[in-house]
Amino acid sequence: MAHITLGGNKIETSGKLPQKGDKVPNFKLTAQDMSTKTLENYKGKRVVLNIFPSIDTNVCATSVRKFNEKATGLKNTEVLCISRDLPFAQKRFVSDEDITNVTNLSDFKTGNFGKEYGLEMISGALEGLHSRAVIVLDEEGTVIHSQQVPEIGEEPDYLSALKPLL
Repeated sequence: MAHITLGGNKIETSGKLPQKGDKVPNFKLTAQDMSTKTLENYKGKRVVLNIFPSIDTNVCATSVRKFNEKATGLKNTEVLCISRDLPFAQKRFVSDEDITNVTNLSDFKTGNFGKEYGLEMISGALEGLHSRAVIVLDEEGTVIHSQQVPEIGEEPDYLSALKPLL
């Protein structure tokens, strides 16, 4: 269990993020067209998992915009922006913002991604949503970077997350 904060208020998560060197579990997430995506869909590619509570908050939206911008020059890399938002909300945001370099996926059906990756908030005002985190995987699905953002209202460390991919 990790301890993070939201506006200085303590929040607990369901576990700990996968750490550098760990193999991550497979996942089932929902794409904007309501199809199911799994880690197998990205086999052989490096993957950035940008995870956050909701696309409808300023910091979450900013992280999607920044990863969209920074993903442009990354070779053999997919950036997946994951929340529990409905795919319809994610699609609206992508359309309104002209987001083209990242893929938004939803964990709305079961929340299992949040539980299995140890990042579901189990207390606090946003209980049930995902905490803010970034996990970077190599082509084999092994973690090469992991960050649990300690204060939900802060952005992730983009430079540290992308450094292993440059």
